[in-house]
Amino acid sequence: MPASVSHDASASALGYLFQAQWGLYELLRGAEERPDGAISLELHDDVAWEEGARAVDLLQTKFHPRSTRSLGDKDDDVWRTIRSWMDTHDPGDAEGPWLTLVTTQRARDGSAMAALRGDERSPDVALLLLEDAARTSEAEGSQAVRQRFLDLSPADRGVFVRRMRVVDGVPAIDDLDAAVRRKLLFSLPSGEGPQTALMRQLWAWWYEQAMAMLQKRITSVSVEQVHRQIEHLRDDYTADRLPTLVNREDWQAAQEQGASYAEACFVHQLRWVSVSQVQLDKAIMDYYRAFTQAVLWVDDDLVAIGELERYQENLLDEWERAFDWMIEDLPPDATDAEREQAGKQLLRTTLDRVTVKVRERYDEVFFHRGTHHCLADQGRLGWHPEFLQRVQQLTGAVHA
Repeated sequence: MPASVSHDASASALGYLFQAQWGLYELLRGAEERPDGAISLELHDDVAWEEGARAVDLLQTKFHPRSTRSLGDKDDDVWRTIRSWMDTHDPGDAEGPWLTLVTTQRARDGSAMAALRGDERSPDVALLLLEDAARTSEAEGSQAVRQRFLDLSPADRGVFVRRMRVVDGVPAIDDLDAAVRRKLLFSLPSGEGPQTALMRQLWAWWYEQAMAMLQKRITSVSVEQVHRQIEHLRDDYTADRLPTLVNREDWQAAQEQGASYAEACFVHQLRWVSVSQVQLDKAIMDYYRAFTQAVLWVDDDLVAIGELERYQENLLDEWERAFDWMIEDLPPDATDAEREQAGKQLLRTTLDRVTVKVRERYDEVFFHRGTHHCLADQGRLGWHPEFLQRVQQLTGAVHA
């Protein structure tokens, strides 16, 4: 019977995810030391610090889920990292970049890896220990790189190891969000809900930057850019503003997962005034975004249900005034086409004019329009002069 072969790629996927997430944490971790620096992914190394477009620190990231093993000098991670650095840069270049191993494992006491961590680095001790590991290890997988290391001149080996650093025992994927939060302690809004919402936005932005770097659309992201983005996000968490948490792309993703509102009450209401397919599609997107955003705001404690209810009541009051004017202006013998046209005009005027806001400085029009569609879906407002009767026929109940 053939031996079973595992094709589980989860460990590799987690490693790449850890690498991408570490890039953001590294930017925040090193911002004070390198305020003018920038981080790149998969350009000079897994992660790299740049200053003036020059790589000044190459970081190899190593992720081990739930690992209890410590990192020893003969381990594959060590020699794979050394091979990568030897392949990409001259080991004996005294002016070359720092070479940093970032690992979720803890360096074994008494090892070269332990001697290369922290401010009390001892590269001379580490050199002797690495030379001994290179000579005495029996691991076949690292034999070639160990020999390459030993074939370097003593001077080059010394320079090479003096450029090495180890950052060990770093937070794993499950803990990186909390680690980033600690770095942003004085930049986050108060309250667990608002903090969670802002962090969700920050990570979404960072993943976009990471994807752009991996696709070579941008080369790096600077400390300044991250700080500017955090300030931009933080500005929305004030008493008179709110963050936009649901974008057009979220509706596209929901559609791909099968979301459909073709038979929703608010869609029927739009059809009763003969809106175009383009406007119908946009209305459905606005409805989804507004409904989903209101749920997220409440879940994240960004608004109270009472505040949203007051906003809806204010919208209904404005709509009721406009609806009454429409009814008054219609002649008693208005044709079906005229009544339909009047309803369409009411729809257009109402949705295009923002007279009521959920917060004074929150003026996203999609939320204004989408909330009207949410209320229309409940039968609390409508566009056609006979919408009440039609909703009752459609649903068997009237909520207005």
